[in-house]
Amino acid sequence: MRATFDQPSCHGVLTIGAALLIGLLCPVRAAGQRNDPAPTDTAATTTARAAAPIDLTGYWVSVVTQDWRWRMVTPAKGDYESVPITLEAKTVGDGWDPAKDEAVGEACRGYGAPAIMAIPARLHITWADDQTLQVEIDAGTQTRRFHFGAGEPSDTPPSWQGVSTAVWEPPRSARGERPVGGSLKVTTRNARPGYLRKNGIPYSGHAVVTEYWDLGSERDGVQWITLTSLVEDAQYLRRPYVTALHFKKEADGSKWDPTPCTVK
Repeated sequence: MRATFDQPSCHGVLTIGAALLIGLLCPVRAAGQRNDPAPTDTAATTTARAAAPIDLTGYWVSVVTQDWRWRMVTPAKGDYESVPITLEAKTVGDGWDPAKDEAVGEACRGYGAPAIMAIPARLHITWADDQTLQVEIDAGTQTRRFHFGAGEPSDTPPSWQGVSTAVWEPPRSARGERPVGGSLKVTTRNARPGYLRKNGIPYSGHAVVTEYWDLGSERDGVQWITLTSLVEDAQYLRRPYVTALHFKKEADGSKWDPTPCTVK
């Protein structure tokens, strides 16, 4: 696995103190602690692009503030710490053989929708059309598409990035305060079976990924995305696997560096 962000001072990798600052800007959403308002029905009123309460477009870079040892290098075989796996998942993981994956053309098993956002990478977010937000990821040269309203047909063949449906969540406000911001909720199904981590921790074709994309800014204008992800998979996970990831906005795409999938 390429170590694009191998030093704390390189490419926006921050200190723990900075991570705490981001937590203040964009509180992490935890499983079982949500009280969501009804999502905005953008399809019935206007396009998703016109209705967007936040602007996620542009170039962004991963800021590795947690799980460094599992994200910056491929974990050792049998290292399943912090992932609530089932016994069946352990059996599958214990049989991980990266050479075999490579031999059968399965190098992208660690780059599917349930895992791709945790890989240190750069994102390029654009509107593919007025109802589809597109996220290109240079690690593994992957592309995700978030469909608002009517999405892809239900018989779409499974793919690494699956089928993602999206809704805007309206802004929240305290009593007497003006509503500010909003967030993006994305639900992904129909992903090909793959790995939650490159060392063979599996997810099945029935895994469901629910993501909340929140935008925050510092006083100097620097923008951040906090991405809270919940992976549910009754076959391989005893409970939802929850992560919170951070991305810092970059001025342009000068550091964009698409690379192929690798087994390690």
